[in-house]
Amino acid sequence: MQVLQVQLEVGPDPAEVGRARRWARSRLAGSGIEDDEPVAETLILLISELVTNAVVHTGCPAVLRMLFGLGVAEAGTVRVEVADTSACPPRPRHAEGDDTNGRGLELVDGLADRWGWQPEGAGKRIWCEVDRSAPGAAAGAYEPAAREPVAYEPAAFDPADFEPAGYESAGRESPCAIPRPA
Repeated sequence: MQVLQVQLEVGPDPAEVGRARRWARSRLAGSGIEDDEPVAETLILLISELVTNAVVHTGCPAVLRMLFGLGVAEAGTVRVEVADTSACPPRPRHAEGDDTNGRGLELVDGLADRWGWQPEGAGKRIWCEVDRSAPGAAAGAYEPAAREPVAYEPAAFDPADFEPAGYESAGRESPCAIPRPA
């Protein structure tokens, strides 16, 4: 089976999220997924959330990858990956009421058929997959299956190594802190 992979470098500017969405729409259309397919909107939302998380929470450039042609040949799975240079693992949060952020990974969990993350070089890669053959997809009503996130953690990897408790109280800046303008 052939797999098509396309990628886009994303700068550390929140305006890059819109550019990533436009780029992804054109790549989806080029792969045969039309704008009017419900799965296209699901993928665009997932891409928006993952790229936003990378840009906002790391303050560093990232790489967006889309892989087409995975899974069952006649249906296929689309995999979205966002790699960044921060070694900090993703931290799902639960937004309350009128909170304007904190829902990104909840959306990813609710929309993707599978998702997870793994260390990549000095950083990490967060990924999700959407199966085009999900029940109801042929009828135009995409409904993702229930699932649990899949995290790859090699034996030598411990997220606590990246931000030990009390690190900031010891007078040092967290290795995961985003530099903010003064």
